Amino acid sequence: MQLEMRMNSLFDELKARVVDGIDGLYLAIVQDSGSDEVLMTAFMNRESLELTLETGVMHYYSTNRRRLWRKGESSGNTQEVVEVYVDCDGDALLFKVKQKGGACHMGYRSCFYRRLDEDELKTTQERVFNPAEVYT
Repeated sequence: MQLEMRMNSLFDELKARVVDGIDGLYLAIVQDSGSDEVLMTAFMNRESLELTLETGVMHYYSTNRRRLWRKGESSGNTQEVVEVYVDCDGDALLFKVKQKGGACHMGYRSCFYRRLDEDELKTTQERVFNPAEVYT
């Protein structure tokens, strides 16, 4: 009952948006709870947000595949929820998580592993896993 009340309170504050013709999505910003490093962004719908709050593990909605997915279901690189914040406009969520392995499907800890230097993108991190070995 307490979880249901918490979810209802959260959904009262949120404003869903339409992305790629899909209605009811929320932007999720994911940050490491220890270092505050931004790990990734993704979209969530109501169902993925409810699953995340119920299980304590991040779930998202893929706009490409048009389906729910649990972070780490293929790679084992899961995200355990520590804290949840809602922005002032109610259209984005910030999740502080304990990241296991890399957050990026390209094999990096963060999806923000490239920095723009003058006119080129420079890789700023080492890979923490080989995607070819994980996603077969």
